[in-house]
Amino acid sequence: MPLLSSLECDYPLINSDFRNFCASHAIISVEDFLLHDLYALLTSTEQHHNFKRLKEGITQVLTIINKKHQPWLDGQDLLDDALQNKHFLPTGCRSIDAFLHGGLREGYLTELVGTSSSGKTQICLQAASAVAKSWGKVVFLDSGNSFSPKRVAQIVNQTSDLSAYEVDEAFQQVMNNIVCLSVFDIFTLFEVIHQLKHNLRSQLDQHIRMLIIDSISSLITPILGGGGAHGHALMVSVGFLLKRLAHEHDISILVTNHMVAGERGTSKPALGESWRSIPHVRLLLSRDHIRNISCMSILRHPHMATGDRVEFELQ
Repeated sequence: MPLLSSLECDYPLINSDFRNFCASHAIISVEDFLLHDLYALLTSTEQHHNFKRLKEGITQVLTIINKKHQPWLDGQDLLDDALQNKHFLPTGCRSIDAFLHGGLREGYLTELVGTSSSGKTQICLQAASAVAKSWGKVVFLDSGNSFSPKRVAQIVNQTSDLSAYEVDEAFQQVMNNIVCLSVFDIFTLFEVIHQLKHNLRSQLDQHIRMLIIDSISSLITPILGGGGAHGHALMVSVGFLLKRLAHEHDISILVTNHMVAGERGTSKPALGESWRSIPHVRLLLSRDHIRNISCMSILRHPHMATGDRVEFELQ
């Protein structure tokens, strides 16, 4: 991402005074800007005599970020991507994997949308266990204390036709391959993404195959209040960085999103229209608790029709 100094020619608000203020907070580039706690940055402007102009400069940078983000793949990129024959990683549910023609595709950002108790976290834990068992490392970003080693042990036990000793060994292997981090705000998420990108480029974490964020909406929703440009720009930037990370390093990224009230009493995915076009794949999860049957349907997919669905039982 560009240096702030490269923007002054087209945007006079980003002048030397504004850049010096940013530099005092170790902000030199647009990427530094995104990784910083913007609310703390706004608060710190009050200590300066030209605080109004500094705040205008912050808003200007956010507006630039919001407008400059382009779709990560153009037509040629999509063709090249399709010809690379990337792998699919298992979800831990055979019915879902068959429905999705193999599972969760590497290089894609996949969003799992559903109401509370629909099974989103369960699928995340199953996918993490399946990938960690046979494919490589999984980074699990937990925003609501949803990660449960006990549940992972149950999943490994249910999906293994092994002796008690072998099941224990399999569980230890799975847990050794899952890195679980607690992430409770958007700025920590930016830091984790930035560090993960650095590690992958430096080949420090070359065996990572999947990144799971449960849930992305709980991290983004708090910054969207008031309808200002700040939260919206941060949301779009998170989506852009995740898609870029998935594409550059062939990682499958799975995020969860909750449902909110829509028009006429219906429910709709949280985060609004701007987020809707970001994930490559959007899957809607619902559950009939009386029959103990779950249903997954397509909201968005490059190669499947919207509305396609499959029923299955969650273990």
